[in-house]
Amino acid sequence: MDAAAFPPHLLWTWSFVALLLVNLSLRTWLYTRQIRCVARHRKHLPEAFSSHVSAAQHAKAAAYTIAKTRLALLEAIWSTAILIGWTLLGGLDYLNQVLLERLGEGLAQQVVLVGAFFAIGALLELPLAWWRTFRLEAAFGFNQTTPGLWIADGLKGAAVAAVLGLPLAALVLWLYEAAGAAWWLWAWAAWMVFNTTLLLLYPRLIAPLFNRFEPLADPALRERVEALLARCGFRTAGVYVMDGSRRSAHANAYFTGFGPAKRVVLFDTLLQRLEAAQIVAVLAHELGHAHHRHVPKRLLWLALGSAMALAVLGWLSEAPWFYFGLGVTPSLTGSNAALALLLFGMVLPLAGILAAPLFSALSRRDEYEADRYAVRQAGAAALAGALLALYRDNASTLTPDPLFVRFFYSHPPAADRLARLGLTGKPA
Repeated sequence: MDAAAFPPHLLWTWSFVALLLVNLSLRTWLYTRQIRCVARHRKHLPEAFSSHVSAAQHAKAAAYTIAKTRLALLEAIWSTAILIGWTLLGGLDYLNQVLLERLGEGLAQQVVLVGAFFAIGALLELPLAWWRTFRLEAAFGFNQTTPGLWIADGLKGAAVAAVLGLPLAALVLWLYEAAGAAWWLWAWAAWMVFNTTLLLLYPRLIAPLFNRFEPLADPALRERVEALLARCGFRTAGVYVMDGSRRSAHANAYFTGFGPAKRVVLFDTLLQRLEAAQIVAVLAHELGHAHHRHVPKRLLWLALGSAMALAVLGWLSEAPWFYFGLGVTPSLTGSNAALALLLFGMVLPLAGILAAPLFSALSRRDEYEADRYAVRQAGAAALAGALLALYRDNASTLTPDPLFVRFFYSHPPAADRLARLGLTGKPA
C-alpha cells in the first residue's frame, strides 16, 4: 500500500482506536471475571474465616463487591464515551475554537482551555459519583453524608484544584514557549516541586478543609500510642483522629505528609470498632510505611515516570499527526501546548492498564512490609484481629478473582494477608 494513501495521522487514529478497544475490552473482561468469581462463592464462606465472619456478612460483602464492580464497569464505559467525544468526535477542538474566538491566542486562552476541560469533565462524571454515594453506598449502610455536605465537598474540591492546579498549568504552558526544546525538563522540575510541596501542605492546610482532625484524646490509648512511637523511634507531627463518620461508615487509617509534616490519621470509626491493642497494631502498620520509606520511594517512582512521560510529550507536541489523529486542528501561528497537554493526559491512562499489574504488585509488597513491621512492634495476633475486623466491617470480599487482584488490588486480599501472619482461622 502506498504510504501516501495512509498518512501518519490516520495511523495514529487507528492506533488510538485500537488502544481504546484493548483498554475497555481488558477492563470488561477483568470486571466480569471478578463479578462471576465473587458471585460463585457468595454462599460458600471460606472455612478459615468461619469463626470470624458470619454467612450473612460474607453474602453482604459479595453483594457489595459485585455492585461496586458493576458500577466500575459502567464508569469505564462512560469514560471511554467521554474520551471519544473529546477526541474523535471533536469536543476538544470545538472548545478550543470557541475560546480562541473569544479570547484570542495566548497564555490566557490556554489556561482557560485547561480549566474548562477539567470543569466540563467533572460535571460529566457527577451523575455516577452521586449514584455511588447516595445509591450504592447507602444501599449497604455505608453512606453517612448528606446532599449538602456532598455538594460542599465538591465545591471545595473544585476550588482547591483551581487554586493549586491553574497556576501550575500556567507555569507549564509558559515554559513550553519560553524554555525552548528543553521545556519538558523544566516542566518536570516544576511538577516535582509541586508534588513535594503538596505533601508538606496537605496535612495542615488542605485536609482540614474537608474534615476535622483532633489529637488522640483517650488517655490510656494515647499512652500506648506514645510508647509505640518511642519504641519505634518515630517522630511525627501528631496522631490525629478524623471525623470520617460524617461521610462514611467505613473504617480506615493512613499515613500522610513528608519530613516534618508527617502525621498518622485514624478514622473515628476505627476507634469505635477496634480494641486498643488492635488500634496500636494498625498504627504500627502505618509506621511501617514510614520505617520502610514508602512515601519517598513512591515519590522517586513518580519522578522517574513523570520525566519519561514529559519527554514523550515533548516529542509528540511537535508532531502535527498527534493532533490531527485525535480530532484536533493545531494552531499554525500560536502555541499548542494546552492541546498537547490535554490530549496526552487523555491517551496516557489508556496504556496504564498494561502497567497496572506491576504497580499493584509493588503496592501490595509495601503492605506486606508494613505488616511485618507491625508484627514486630505490636504482635501478630493484634494485627490479625484488626485486619479481620476491617475486612469484615468494610464488607471486603474474601473470595476475589486472582487475576483481578493482580491488576487492581493495591492491598493484599484477606486470605493471603492473614495467611502470611500464620493466624488464618484462629481466633484473634
